[in-house]
Amino acid sequence: MRWALVKVCLAVTTMVAVAFAVPLGLVVREMASDRAFSNAERQAASIGPTLSITTDPLQLRKAVETTQTGAAGRMAVHLPGTGDGPPVDIGEGRADARAVADTRRIGRAATTGVPGGGSVLLQPTALGSGDIAVVEIFVPRSEVGKGVTTAWAVLAGVALALVVGSVGVADRLGARLVRPAARLADAAHQLGEGRLGARVPEDGPKELRSAAVAFNAMADQVVGLLANERELAADLSHRLRTPLTVLRLNTASLGDGPAAEQTRAAVEQLEREVDTIIRTAREQRPATGPVAAGAGAGCDASEVIRDRMAFWSALAEDEGREVRLAGVDRTVRIPVARPELAAALDAMLGNVFRHTPEGTPFAVDVHDASDAVIVLVSDAGPGIADPDAALRRGNDGGRDGSTGLGLDIVRRVAESTGGDVRLGRSVLGGTEVRVWIGLDGRDRAGSGGDRGRRGRRRRRGD
Repeated sequence: MRWALVKVCLAVTTMVAVAFAVPLGLVVREMASDRAFSNAERQAASIGPTLSITTDPLQLRKAVETTQTGAAGRMAVHLPGTGDGPPVDIGEGRADARAVADTRRIGRAATTGVPGGGSVLLQPTALGSGDIAVVEIFVPRSEVGKGVTTAWAVLAGVALALVVGSVGVADRLGARLVRPAARLADAAHQLGEGRLGARVPEDGPKELRSAAVAFNAMADQVVGLLANERELAADLSHRLRTPLTVLRLNTASLGDGPAAEQTRAAVEQLEREVDTIIRTAREQRPATGPVAAGAGAGCDASEVIRDRMAFWSALAEDEGREVRLAGVDRTVRIPVARPELAAALDAMLGNVFRHTPEGTPFAVDVHDASDAVIVLVSDAGPGIADPDAALRRGNDGGRDGSTGLGLDIVRRVAESTGGDVRLGRSVLGGTEVRVWIGLDGRDRAGSGGDRGRRGRRRRRGD
């Protein structure tokens, strides 16, 4: 905006300066020309009294030489012939005979150009005998344009000073307009990044002050809404404690055995998750970015996958599902916290059990690349008709028994490391969920985005 204002002011001021400077320059040039020819007329009139007294060439030559223009060789007198005598020219004449004759015949002063540059003034003067003599005054080009160059330079300087001054004023005014707008944009970016304390000073032009007031009101409302949301989440999570307590007491009466141990472990994990939700919701500063995964939050992906597969294997055996596990025989370190990876695996495996018929086989594969770890969860089920819709967060009511948050949990875990999640067709014929977990923090969307989009566009049975 600032440079746009400067450009507009520069264009307008330049047009105004040109509109005034050019006519003034032309007027100055015309005035210089009029001044030169007026001076020439005065020089021509100075020889008139002599011509009215005598037409003697010798006397006239002396009279011509006594004048300023005559001494400079710029005055000539053209006398008409007397009787049978020829016309007499006194001084250095430059006008041709035809122009002199036309002036004598018309009886009015005239100007005409001469070869080599410059002009001559032909002034008719009546003699005592009644004849007409023509006085010629040569006006050089330098005399006609005397002072014009200086005047043009002064006008150009004034115009340039006017343009520079107006540009400076426009720049200051533009800065006064742009500075509040820049602060407003910066505050919007800060608010988008989760810095909820960002506010804008309510100054500047009236319109920008109004925008700043509206932005600050919006930010206050966002903070209030987030606070209410955190309280609601904490309250809902707290209400789960009572049924969880009942479940924990009931699991104590189940006795021993793999199923009882798995049930008790599930209840304990659910209690930990509820506690985590309550603590997160009660924090003064809510987490607005992706899942944090610093250097100290890493885990061994192979160990976590083996542990979660041990949990899900019992259910798979009850439903007659064949399970294949590959790539977990060695340590694979990833920059993801153990609870986050476990939640993502449970979400993917839970989808397999929830959305495929009993007896459908599935597999979990881990591939350790140089800059990423790839976790594949594939099944032989019917597949996903709309992969793009499956990756969208939330349930619009069209999918019973699903909140739509499972794959969103997986996506946030992957994106926190610079990776992503892709849906495609597995070698088993059903769905394949491919999770890229970056090891160097670089975004892999640029290198694999096309491939991922192609995978998400596939349908089962293609």
